Amino acid sequence: MVPVGIVKAERTVQTKVELNFRVSSGFHINSNHPNSEFLIPTTLRMDIPTDIVLGGTDYPKGQDLTFPFSPDEKLNVYSGDFTVGLTLHPLKSVVPGKYAMHGVLRYQACDNAQCFPPKTLPVNFDIKVVKEPVGHRSNPAQSPHVHN
Repeated sequence: MVPVGIVKAERTVQTKVELNFRVSSGFHINSNHPNSEFLIPTTLRMDIPTDIVLGGTDYPKGQDLTFPFSPDEKLNVYSGDFTVGLTLHPLKSVVPGKYAMHGVLRYQACDNAQCFPPKTLPVNFDIKVVKEPVGHRSNPAQSPHVHN
């Protein structure tokens, strides 16, 4: 994983974070949506601090490739560099400050001859939550009563 600098995020605003990974030359890993239910998908699991919401995880599309160990089946894989995107949403209740984000990327690596047991890779970065700018307010709730 390529190190991530401190991510600055305003309270109440969705912030996108890109996590960049590299698969070593000569290897590939199953994509997040492998073509067979028997293959282990690459997944990212994050432990998010209280009052920071994970809005979503975006995995790239894999490449459909064939390999000598399974010449009749195309496998959907990642090789080389790939990026997983996260959307984080600090709630208004978050106290501004720096928070450690921890998670793991679970994957199964293979070379052209065989697949290896699944592994996990620690994923760590910091998020600095700041107050929203002055004047940045959502519209107040409207009264449900009809005013004449």
